[in-house]
Amino acid sequence: MVELIIEQRRRSLGGGMEVGRVLPFSKRPMVGPYVFFDHIGPVDVPAGVDRDIDVRPHPHIGLSTVTYLFSGEMMHRDSLGYEQAIRPKEVNWMTAGRGITHSERLERARAQGDHLHGIQAWVALPTEFEETAPSFSHHACADLPQWSDGGVHGQVIAGSAYGLTSGVATHSPQFYVHLAMERGATAEIPGGHRERAVYIATGEIELRGVTYGAGKMLVLDDRPAWIWALERSSVMLLGGEPVGERFLYWNFVSSSKERLEQAAADWKAGRMKLPDADDAEFIPLPAQHTLPEPAMS
Repeated sequence: MVELIIEQRRRSLGGGMEVGRVLPFSKRPMVGPYVFFDHIGPVDVPAGVDRDIDVRPHPHIGLSTVTYLFSGEMMHRDSLGYEQAIRPKEVNWMTAGRGITHSERLERARAQGDHLHGIQAWVALPTEFEETAPSFSHHACADLPQWSDGGVHGQVIAGSAYGLTSGVATHSPQFYVHLAMERGATAEIPGGHRERAVYIATGEIELRGVTYGAGKMLVLDDRPAWIWALERSSVMLLGGEPVGERFLYWNFVSSSKERLEQAAADWKAGRMKLPDADDAEFIPLPAQHTLPEPAMS
C-alpha cells in the first residue's frame, strides 16, 4: 500500500525563508511527472521585511512550475511580460519549455505583513515538449473545480480526479488535488495512474490503520486507498504517468545532460532575458554545482 515514506527536509532559501524539500528524494526522485515539491512555510512575514526574502529573477527550462497557496500572496513577474499576484486557491502555471526567467516577490507582506503557506511543485515536460515555447497562465477558482462532501472540501489544481478536470492546460496525464479535511472525514485516493502520492501539509491522517503526521509524503502502490483525517488536515494528492529519465541541475530539468550544460552556460553568459519589470538583479549560477545522476520515476 505505502511503498515509501518521504520526510520533508528543511532548506534555507536565504533571507530567513525556509521550505520543506520533499522531491526530489534519493530513493524516489519523481512521482509521475512531479519532479520537485517544496512546502513553503508556514511563516509569519512581518511588515517591512528585507527584500532578501524575495525570490529574485532566475531561469528554468524543461518544466512547468505550479504555485499553490493556502494563505498569503506572492507576486510573479516573468520574461514574457506577465505580472500576476498569486493568492490562496488560485494557480500560477508557468511552462518554461526552451527557457523562461521569473521572480516571486513578497510585496504584500512587505507592505502590511502576511502569513505565507503553500506548495511549489515542478512538473517535468514530456520529451517532445521540452523545447516548447514558454508560456504563463493564471487560473482563479472558476477554472479549478471545487466540491464539498462528508467533511472533505476539495479542489482539482491540475489534471483530472474525482470525475472533474482542471482548466489548467497540462502536457501529460496527471492529477494534483488539494483536500481540506475535517476531523473524521474520509477520502479515496484517485486511481487510474501508475504513480501516486499523498502529502500531509497540516494535521494527521490514518491509512490502513497507520497514523501519519504533517510533513510526510506517502508514495502509494496502485491498489485502492482511503485516508481518514484524525484531526483537521490539509492534504495534497499528486501523481500521473511517468515521463522517463530526467536530469536536474539547479533550476533546470531535461532528459539531456548536455542541454542542462547549455542552459547553465546561457544563464552565466547573460543570454537569457530577465523580466522587463524586474531586471535590476538576479540569482547567479552557483559557483560549484555538478550535474547529478538522472531522476527516473
